[in-house]
Amino acid sequence: MGVFRFLFFFILLFTFFQIPLLAHGNTELRALMELKASLDPTNQVLDSWKNDGDPCSGSFLGVACNEHRKVANISLQGKGLSGQVSAAVAGLKCLSGLYLHYNSLSGEIPKELSDLQELTDLYLNVNNLSGTIPPQIGNMAGLQVLQLCCNQLTGNIPKEIGSLKKLSVVALQYNKLNGTIPSSLGNLGLLRRLDLSFNNLFGAIPTTLADISHLEILDVRNNTLSGLVPSGLNRLNGGFQGENNPGLCGTGFPTLRTCSAFDNVNINALEPSRSHLNDNNAPEISSPTANIQAPSSNQSRFPLIPIISGVIIIGFVFIVAGFLALVHHRRKKQKIGNTSESSDGRLSTDNPKEFHRNGSVSPLVTLEYSYGWDPLGENWDGLGFSPENLNKFRFNLEEVESATQCFSEVNLLGKSKFSSVYKGILRDGSLVAIRSINVTSCKSEEAEFVKGLYLLNSLKHENLVKLRGFCCSKGRGECFLIYDFASKANLSKYLDIEDGGKQILDWSKRISIINGIAKGIEYLHRSEATKPPIVHRNISVEKVLLDQQFNPLIADSALHKILADDIVYSTLKVSAAMGYLAPEYITTGRFTEKTDIFAFGVIILQILSGKLQLTSSIRSGAESGKFEDFVDTNLKGEFSESMAAKLGKIALNCTNEHPDDRPSMETIIQELNDCSNVSS
Repeated sequence: MGVFRFLFFFILLFTFFQIPLLAHGNTELRALMELKASLDPTNQVLDSWKNDGDPCSGSFLGVACNEHRKVANISLQGKGLSGQVSAAVAGLKCLSGLYLHYNSLSGEIPKELSDLQELTDLYLNVNNLSGTIPPQIGNMAGLQVLQLCCNQLTGNIPKEIGSLKKLSVVALQYNKLNGTIPSSLGNLGLLRRLDLSFNNLFGAIPTTLADISHLEILDVRNNTLSGLVPSGLNRLNGGFQGENNPGLCGTGFPTLRTCSAFDNVNINALEPSRSHLNDNNAPEISSPTANIQAPSSNQSRFPLIPIISGVIIIGFVFIVAGFLALVHHRRKKQKIGNTSESSDGRLSTDNPKEFHRNGSVSPLVTLEYSYGWDPLGENWDGLGFSPENLNKFRFNLEEVESATQCFSEVNLLGKSKFSSVYKGILRDGSLVAIRSINVTSCKSEEAEFVKGLYLLNSLKHENLVKLRGFCCSKGRGECFLIYDFASKANLSKYLDIEDGGKQILDWSKRISIINGIAKGIEYLHRSEATKPPIVHRNISVEKVLLDQQFNPLIADSALHKILADDIVYSTLKVSAAMGYLAPEYITTGRFTEKTDIFAFGVIILQILSGKLQLTSSIRSGAESGKFEDFVDTNLKGEFSESMAAKLGKIALNCTNEHPDDRPSMETIIQELNDCSNVSS
């Protein structure tokens, strides 16, 4: 009986603890299904969200869970959602990131969002949301990024936003907001960027904003603001933008007119509440008018009021009319993901989806998405960058999203089990390739990851793809490597070409590509910058990219230094299947410089033959000198026989079964040079 009692007690205890967990899980599932019905009423996008599914299994599109199997992140940006944001989202109590931007959502922002106390990132920008910003949003104490731009929002900016002490970014541009800028925003001590441009705001810029020590960007362009710009904002340099506010003036702002005595009279007459300004916020007036005082009696003010009021009303009418026309023009251009747009069109300064900056260095490099998971934390200095170079190297996700059109499928270049590569256009107009890697695929030890990232950045050679920058995102759970773009794709695209197919590489290009690959590998093996030597481990024609002049660029050099070991090993299956993996690896499990040389020999034969898959006849042709068996027939005999014979022998030596019998890269390059000299 004692045993049965124990089992009965155990079952009761187990049931007691399980019921809350199941109930909580069901609550989240119900919330997700309600959210699905609201966001995607036609079930065109979220069909993977099932009533009987597990949100934490990875099968729910855009849903990620935390270690406690609670929904922590919803990433559905750029998915073409056409519904509304349901109040049911408040049922996801552990949600930290909500990314619904670049869609066509309508309706109002639900006030129930304020129940999400763990939410740090709220991205609802570039939709068709309407109504007012709910003041309850001021209860979201953990919020760090508030992105509501490019919608149809109306009404005032809630003063309650000033209660969100952790806010780093407030982006409300391209809406229809009116009223004044709340002075409570000056309480946001961590605020780095405040964008209120292209709205209908009026009144003065609160002096409290100048007291925010972390503030880097204040954009109030294209409103109807008036008065003196606080002189303390001069420290922002180009970070303050106030154009197209005829009523604004200030000293030291290149885009604003200098305040005059008339401005002094105007401000005192129409904005008596600002008469308490201290000396630091008073207008700086040139010496000829330094002693001019605003009229102090009502009698002296009255004659000016009708004139001033008339000027302001007329100016206001023109500004509003112009603004409405501008908004109408811009709204017509807000079709996201339009594949007919040209690359230049994606970067148009008329496009409200783009947040432009002057020059190639972002002033926003330390903003959103650098919170939470950040393998570098506060240790960016450990990479050995100067402050200027660090700003160039460190990107934020807003820049990455803007470059890739929010990771549009149109820009997807390739995808594997652990990463995706997108074509992107930076705001300075340069083309890049952006590799996204899931955090779970990266090394778990942050010190090792940082060390690997430093190594990746230190590699500088004309035949290696250049790493331009890095970005990490807790919300998406990804890191991003930003590389220079190779416009002619990878070398495999020029192999296995039938007559009438794609471009055929002529003989001189093939020789140049072979030489360039050899130089890149030698740099990895012998450069002073790469001691100890770097073994690429995964060289293939897929990893050889070609620039506009068909110069070869080796991709993914040292990438294994930042990837988890199991990911590195999984990538070797492709190399083995294509014949790039040296035979000794099977027995030793070790990579050496000689394993790279083996892969290089395979590539030489592929380039010579024009074939991806090598056959025994190709190898025997190289051994016997039968050019018809190992030289691409697409060349139609236009090649150097002596050079082809020499290259065939080099390839065979590189692919020798015994690693000790393979030449070093130094020897190979010397032989290639001798070969070129003989041919010429």
